[in-house]
Amino acid sequence: MIHDWLVPDWPAPANVHALATTRHGGVSVGPYASLNLGDHVGDDGAAVAVNRRMLQARLPTQPVWLKQVHGSGIADAGHVLGVPEADGSVARLPNIVCAVLTADCLPVLLCDRAGTVVAAAHAGWRGLADGVIEAAVKAMAVEAGETLAWLGPAIGPRAFEVGPEVRQIFMEHDPAAALAFIPSAHAGKWLADIYLLARQRLGRMGVTQVFGGAYCTFSDEERFYSYRRDGVTGRMASLVWLAACRD
Repeated sequence: MIHDWLVPDWPAPANVHALATTRHGGVSVGPYASLNLGDHVGDDGAAVAVNRRMLQARLPTQPVWLKQVHGSGIADAGHVLGVPEADGSVARLPNIVCAVLTADCLPVLLCDRAGTVVAAAHAGWRGLADGVIEAAVKAMAVEAGETLAWLGPAIGPRAFEVGPEVRQIFMEHDPAAALAFIPSAHAGKWLADIYLLARQRLGRMGVTQVFGGAYCTFSDEERFYSYRRDGVTGRMASLVWLAACRD
């Protein structure tokens, strides 16, 4: 199997580990080919289980999976039972793996410079507008200036077409959000830059060390799943955790 892992290009401390999967390296077939990690998208359950075991071989423990609902809830990954309903998680204990699943929505991984806390957020436009990134940063409870963020694979600014109501929602929160929208070729529609919107939200909180944001899940069919492009498709994972201290 060929695993095409993405390793965040951020200056995180040595005890912060992170990765993001692509669609490569699993056993799923058809529209889910091949490393689908989503167990809620219609794929064969046995195949998803094998894919998750392949991923877990790279991790210290099983990821804390979430029931994502496009909101702003943040779970404490070190103190959960089952699969919590949330769109992000935070961890302060070693070997607790925060994880989010995406296929066009924006995965945001976070850590602090001291390596004491990590977080992951699932930021589709609804969650982004609802404040999921702000909620994740607040849950970390560290100075914003000491926080690092990495923006993983999401739908790019040339492919993410939205209606005027989406643009209005973001502009009501911050007029500067207008910079993240350009008119689409389709009358009345706009192309949204979800990466810029996330950077703006982070910047307003004082988080200026932001990395990543150079992918487009929609246009790179060979490498990424895209719900907007395909409808029936798999899900990729973005994960972050603190390594255990060694004497």
